[in-house]
Amino acid sequence: MNSEIELIRSELDTVCPRITEEAVAGCCRELGAAARVFVAGAGRSGFMASAFAMRLVHLGYAVHVVGEATAPAFAEGDVLVGVSGSGNTSGTVRAAGEARRARGRVVAVTTDADSELAAAADAVLLVPAATKNRAAGETATAQPLSSLFDQAVHLALDAVCLRLAAEAGIDNAAARGAHVKTE
Repeated sequence: MNSEIELIRSELDTVCPRITEEAVAGCCRELGAAARVFVAGAGRSGFMASAFAMRLVHLGYAVHVVGEATAPAFAEGDVLVGVSGSGNTSGTVRAAGEARRARGRVVAVTTDADSELAAAADAVLLVPAATKNRAAGETATAQPLSSLFDQAVHLALDAVCLRLAAEAGIDNAAARGAHVKTE
C-alpha cells in the first residue's frame, strides 16, 4: 500500500473513534429542527462546510453558504453550522454571533470545546484532530497544517448526513434526484 495513504489512514484511525455518537446525534437533532441551514468556515474548513452544504441539499435541506451573494438573511428557526479547527476563526465566530442575535441555533464543528465558537453553540461536534496551531490535546500528525482536521471533519459530517438520510428514508436514488443537473 502507498505509505502516505497508510499514514493518513492511521492518523484518521486515531481521531475518528474519539468523535462521539452523542456529538453526531446532537448535530442531527439541530439540523432536523432547522427551517434553513447556513454553513460557515474559512479556508479548507470553509471547503468542508461547503461540501457538507452540498450533501445536505441532496438530502432535501434548504442550505446557504455564509458569504455567498445569494445567501439570505439569517432568521429565527435557522441553524448555522460553523467549522473552525481552533474555534476562534474571526469570521466564523462572527457568523455564530449574528446567528445567535437573530435567535437562531448554532452547531460548532471544532477541536476545542472551550473555544469562542463552542461557547456560542447549542451543539458541538468535537473533532479532536490536529490543526495548524498544534494545540495541547490535539492528535499528533505528520501532515501539514490542518489536513488531519479537514479530513476528519469531512468524515464526521458525512456521518451526520448518513444518519439524516437514514432517518428520512433517503437512499442514493433519492439523493441523486436532488443532484445538480447543469454540470
